[in-house]
Amino acid sequence: MTEFEELHELAAQTRHFIGASHDKVWALKAVVRAHDVVLGIFPAPEGLGLHVIKGDAILQQIAEGGTHLDYSHTAIALYSQQQAVTLQELLN
Repeated sequence: MTEFEELHELAAQTRHFIGASHDKVWALKAVVRAHDVVLGIFPAPEGLGLHVIKGDAILQQIAEGGTHLDYSHTAIALYSQQQAVTLQELLN
């Protein structure tokens, strides 16, 4: 499984969890609270666009130090990068 396939699978699980909930806002917030890193994925001209909704500091620490950290992550499928940015602003 490629990393992009994993992100699609995580996003499908997130969509199912939120869709099955009576309170969709609560469910979305619960998903974000439950993970250290949350990526928004969306269609982009190059295939799959990514936006970090939560967890910039963790990803930056890994990138800078080459450190391996244990962290939980998930993905949320969105329609556009702007939607991902807006969600990030609303949830943080």
